[in-house]
Amino acid sequence: MSKLRSVVRGCGSYLPERIVTNAELAQRVDTSDEWIVQRTGIRQRHVAADGETTSMIGLRAAQAALADAGMDPSEIDLIIVATATPDHTFPATATQIQAGLGITDGAAFDLQAVCSGFVFGLATADKFLCSGAARAALVIGAETFSRILDWEDRATCVLFGDGAGAVVLKAEAGDGTLKDRGVLATHIRSDGRYKNKLYVDGGAGSTKTVGFLRMEGKEVFRHAVVNLAETVRHTFAETGLSGDDIDWFVPHQANRRIIDATADKLGIDHDRVVVTVDRHGNTSAASIPLALAEAHKDGRIKPGQLVLIEAMGGGFTWGSALIRW
Repeated sequence: MSKLRSVVRGCGSYLPERIVTNAELAQRVDTSDEWIVQRTGIRQRHVAADGETTSMIGLRAAQAALADAGMDPSEIDLIIVATATPDHTFPATATQIQAGLGITDGAAFDLQAVCSGFVFGLATADKFLCSGAARAALVIGAETFSRILDWEDRATCVLFGDGAGAVVLKAEAGDGTLKDRGVLATHIRSDGRYKNKLYVDGGAGSTKTVGFLRMEGKEVFRHAVVNLAETVRHTFAETGLSGDDIDWFVPHQANRRIIDATADKLGIDHDRVVVTVDRHGNTSAASIPLALAEAHKDGRIKPGQLVLIEAMGGGFTWGSALIRW
């Protein structure tokens, strides 16, 4: 039975020029390269320049993805930007990227699910494309988390970085089987009871300020490993697949220990896991598309392979998606 699938046609990324190493952070807060690497696997992160906004870096990633797809911006009729660090309270960052691409048709909007944002954005775009409501979509994860970090808080400032990644999805007919190319399954979840475990202590509707990121690291770690494995097991149950069937596991790049523990729970060998956290840090909604773009560009991810993505973010939110490349 024929079915529309959301097929990945291109990937792109952008990282700010400035790199901040652990050694540089150790001059600012009470920490060390050894302490950060041992607990997180992070060695460096990129930080946006003054005046370099989320929409600017998102636009660069979108342009790269369109070039990789060999498509003109006029072919895009849906733009979803996953971000927790928008340029403005409004208008949506997505509309600024839409204007930057010269697109005047279709729809563009932001989606906020913090680190899970790209997975939520992909799931949302997939529904538009598979229903026929859109023909081609840009799903972008873009963050300037450096703007909401308390640079005196060593528990959080060492973890995060800035960057943007994007994918182009196009609706194409498939046979309705797992052999189809495109998004095969998505699962997204949230549970608002855990707000105080990972949040920003400000906002336009509460403090009238931007605020800083606050986190209970041990609690987030504990929930992450359980929740991420749970959402992927839903995917495996729906599709009849297992960790052995996955060619590439591209998780949210929050912490190397979380990545390894989740892969172990799912029965996925570490040599089939795409890891960028050591060089990018946690770029929130941008981390998965940045990793996808890297593995796509260097040839690790090949057409026809099964790619599993997953993430968990503040809220809590979490989700996964299975894609045949």
